[in-house]
Amino acid sequence: MKTIFDRVSYDCSKIVTESYSTSFALATKMLATSIRKDIYNIYGFVRFADEIVDTFHDYDKEKLFANFEQSLENALTSKISLNPILNSFQYTYHKYDIPHHLVEAFMKSMRMDLSKKEYNTIDEYKEYIYGSADVVGLMCLYVFVNGDKKKYEELKESAMALGSAFQKVNFLRDLKADYEDLNRSYFPNTNLMELDEVSKKRIVDEIKSDFALGYSGIVKLPEAAKFGVYTAYKYYKKLLQKLQSTPPVEIKNTRIRVPNYQKFGLLAESYVNYKLQLL
Repeated sequence: MKTIFDRVSYDCSKIVTESYSTSFALATKMLATSIRKDIYNIYGFVRFADEIVDTFHDYDKEKLFANFEQSLENALTSKISLNPILNSFQYTYHKYDIPHHLVEAFMKSMRMDLSKKEYNTIDEYKEYIYGSADVVGLMCLYVFVNGDKKKYEELKESAMALGSAFQKVNFLRDLKADYEDLNRSYFPNTNLMELDEVSKKRIVDEIKSDFALGYSGIVKLPEAAKFGVYTAYKYYKKLLQKLQSTPPVEIKNTRIRVPNYQKFGLLAESYVNYKLQLL
C-alpha cells in the first residue's frame, strides 16, 4: 500500500534528522505533532543535498548532485519518488504549496559549494546565505503558519534572519573544518587564518543583529511552532555565547560544542519561559 511507503519515507526523514543533528531533532520534538513530520521532511531533504557537497569526497560529486537534482524535480512533478527522502519532501512541498523558487535558491547555493571556495564580496555572501539558510527558514515558515499568507508575509523577514543567524553560527563554529577539510571561506573580507578579536567581534555582532530580528518573529509564531523554534533559538544563542568567549586561536583549532547537560538545561529553561509566557 502507498500509505506504508509514505510512512517509511517519513520515518527515513526522521532518522536522518535524529542521526545528523541531535540539537535540531530535540527542537523539532518540541513542535506540535501536527507539524513535526513536515519539518523532519524538510530537514531530510536539505541534509542529503548538503551531504553530497560536503562529505562524498571519494565520489563524483558533480554527477551525484546532478542526479539528486533531477530526482528532486521528478519527485516534485510526479508527486512520488522511490527515494524516500525526496518522497517525504515532495509531500510537504505540495501540502503547503511551497514556492519552487525557494527550492531552486537552496539548490543553487548547494551547487556553489561544489566549486566556489571563497566569498569575497558582500553580495556573494548574501546570495549564498539566502539560498543555504534563509529559504530553509521560509520553507519551515510555510509549515508553521499552515497556509496563512498574511501571517507568512508578517513573519517572512524574521524567519530569514533566524535562518541566517543559525547558518552564520555554524560557519563560525566550523571554521577549522570548512577551511582545512573543504578549503572554504564564507565570511568576506576576513582572513580566517589570522582571525583576531576585532574580526570575530564584527561577525558576532552581525549574528546578534540577526538573532534580534529573528526573535521578534518567534514571539508571533502560532502556538504549534513557537516552543520548538524558541528552543532552537536558545541553543544557537548559547553556542554563540560560547564562541564569543572563546579566543580566536581556539575557534580556529577546535569545534566548540554545547554539552548535552547544557542542552537539556536550555530545554528546561525554554519550557519555563514558554509556559510563563515570558517570550
